Amino acid sequence: MSTQVHGRGLSGPRRARPRVARLVAVGSAALVLSAGLATPLSPAPQRAEAAQDDSVLTVAVAQSVDSLSPFLAQRLVSTSIHRLMYEYLTNYDPKDNHAIPGLATQWKSSPDKLTWTYTIRSDSKWSDGRRATAEDAAWTFNKMMTDEGAATANGSFVGNFKKVTAPSPTQLVVQLKKPQATMTALDVPIVPKHVWEKVDDFSEFNNDKSFPVVGNGPFVLEDYKPDSYVRLKANKDFWRGAPKFDELVFRYYKDQDAAVAALRKGEVSFVAGSPSLTPAQAASLKGEKNIHVNDAPGRRFYALATNPGARAKNGQKFGDGDPSLLDQRVRHALFMAVDRKTIIDKVFQGHAAEGEGYIPPRFSQYFWKPSASQELGYDPGKASRLLDQAGYRKNSAGKRLGKDGKPLTYRVLCHATDPNDKAVGQYLTEWWGKLGIGVTLDCLDNVTDPWLAGTYDLAFDGWSVNPDPDFVLSIHTCAALPATPKDTGATDNFICDQRYDDLYARQLAEYDPAERATIVKQMESRLYDLGYMNVMAYPNAVEAYRTDQIKSIRTMPSAAGNIYGQDGYWSWWSAVPAASDGSSDDSGSTGLVIGGVVVAVLLVGAGVLFAVRRRSTADDRE
Repeated sequence: MSTQVHGRGLSGPRRARPRVARLVAVGSAALVLSAGLATPLSPAPQRAEAAQDDSVLTVAVAQSVDSLSPFLAQRLVSTSIHRLMYEYLTNYDPKDNHAIPGLATQWKSSPDKLTWTYTIRSDSKWSDGRRATAEDAAWTFNKMMTDEGAATANGSFVGNFKKVTAPSPTQLVVQLKKPQATMTALDVPIVPKHVWEKVDDFSEFNNDKSFPVVGNGPFVLEDYKPDSYVRLKANKDFWRGAPKFDELVFRYYKDQDAAVAALRKGEVSFVAGSPSLTPAQAASLKGEKNIHVNDAPGRRFYALATNPGARAKNGQKFGDGDPSLLDQRVRHALFMAVDRKTIIDKVFQGHAAEGEGYIPPRFSQYFWKPSASQELGYDPGKASRLLDQAGYRKNSAGKRLGKDGKPLTYRVLCHATDPNDKAVGQYLTEWWGKLGIGVTLDCLDNVTDPWLAGTYDLAFDGWSVNPDPDFVLSIHTCAALPATPKDTGATDNFICDQRYDDLYARQLAEYDPAERATIVKQMESRLYDLGYMNVMAYPNAVEAYRTDQIKSIRTMPSAAGNIYGQDGYWSWWSAVPAASDGSSDDSGSTGLVIGGVVVAVLLVGAGVLFAVRRRSTADDRE
C-alpha cells in the first residue's frame, strides 16, 4: 500500500472500500508550496516566506497523504509523518536496527513468552501538556483489537493479543494467545486516549480537521492542506531532546523534475523522489554547487505482481483477472521472459541490485536467493515452451491464444508518477510480444480503485521493508484478505496459500533468531515458486539535499543508508541547520549539510499512489 508500508512497516486488516475511494480523491490533489508566493495550491504568503527561514527544513516528496490517522494510513509519506508525531513502544537503533527504548524504557517476557511487561517512561508528555502513560498504550492496542476500523493499518500486530492492561501509569502488560516474535518491533503509533476516545468512526476519521494535533513525538503537526503541504513544528519538550530545525514541511510535487528544479533554486532543502531520483536526475545534480546526492542501498523491492484471482475471506470471488494467470506455468513463463539485468542496467542504470527474493539484501539475516535449479532466470525459449505445454499456443499470426480462442493481452497497472514503471513497461511489451502476448499499460494517477477491485492482470508493486519482516510477510496471508468483496483487507494482491500461511504462523512464534530467519527464507522460497510475485530489483535510495541549508543529517543505517523513509525519526530529528553555530550533540550525523529551510515535505504533484501500500511511489507502509 511504508509501508510502512510499512515503508515503516505496513499493516492493517480491513478497510471499507468507500473510505478508500474518498482518500484516493483527497490524495489526487497536488501538494505544492512555492517559497515567497501565494498560489491556489500553496499556503498564504506569510507561510511561504518561511521557506527562507534558516530554522525551517523543506522536503519535496512525490506521494500524497492517504490519511493523517495512524489507524488508517499506509503510505510511506503518511507513516513517516506519524513516526514524527507519535512515539512507538520501541524504536530501531539507526546503526544496526536493534530494538532500543521508545515510549517503553525496558521490557521483559514471562518464561512461556505469553506475557510481556513494558515499563513506560515517565518523562514523555503529550503536546497539550498531559503526561503520556501506559493507559494510552493499552487503550491504543485495545481499540485496534475491538474495532475493525482502528485495525485497518496495523491490525496484524495485535491479531495474536489476548489481553492488554495498564496496572499503573508506568506499566503495560500484554498477554498473548501464543508466542509472538515481534514484541520488540510493534510498529504501532501510540495515541493519546483522552483525545482519540472521542472519535466515533475510526474507519472515517482522518485526523485532519483540528490543529495542532496532539502528539508526543519529536514534531507536532501544525497544519495540513491535502495534496499541497504538511507542516510540523519542533516539539521542544520531546524527551530525547528537541529537533534542531524549528519547522519541518513536506511539500507534494506530481512532477519530479519540478521538485528537482525547486532544489536547484533553493526553494526546498531535500528531494526524495518517487520513490528515488531517476538516474538522469541524480546525474544532473552531481557536482552542482551546494547539492549532495545520497546514493545508498535501499530498503525497498520493486516487483511485478500477478492477479491470482481476487477473492474475499467469505470465499466470494470478484474482479476480472485473466484466467490464464491462474496457471503456474504461465506465471513462470512470463517471469522467465523478464531480463532483470537489462532492467538494472538500462532503467535503473546501476542504481539498484538485481531482484531475487522478497526481502532486500540490506537485511542480510533474511535475504534469500533461489537455488540454481529453482531460479526463474531469463530464458525466452523455455518460457515459450512452458506456454505451449500449458495449452496457450500461437496462431498463424504469431499470437498466443487463450482457452477462449482470443489473443492473450494482459493489462498491467502502472503508476503514472513513476518513470520506472513506464520504462519497464515498454520492455515488457517487447519481451512478452516475442512470446506472442500483448500488453496494455494502464498508467494511472490512481491505481487504488482497480487494484482493490481486482480489475487488473498484473501490476507494478513495491514495498519498504522494516528491520523485522513480519508485516510485509503478513500481507500475503489468507487472513489479510478482505472480509467481503465490499471491504478492503491488508492483502497486497489477494494471495492465499495454506503452506505459506503455516510457515507464517511458525515464524511469528519463533524466538530463536537463526531459526526464525530459516523459516522466513522458506516463506520467500514458497512465494517465489508460486510465481505471483516477481521481484525485479532492489532500488537504491537516491536522494539529494542542499548543503547550504543542512549542515548534517543522519542516514539509516549510519554507514550507508537512506535519509527519507527511515524506520524511525532519526534523519529529521538529527538534522542541523547550516546556519547553526556548529555545535551539534548528534554524534551519529553523517555530515550532510543542508541550510536553513523549513522542513517542508513536498508532496509532489497530484499523482496518487496505491493507497493501501507503503510505497514511495507508493512502504510504505513504510
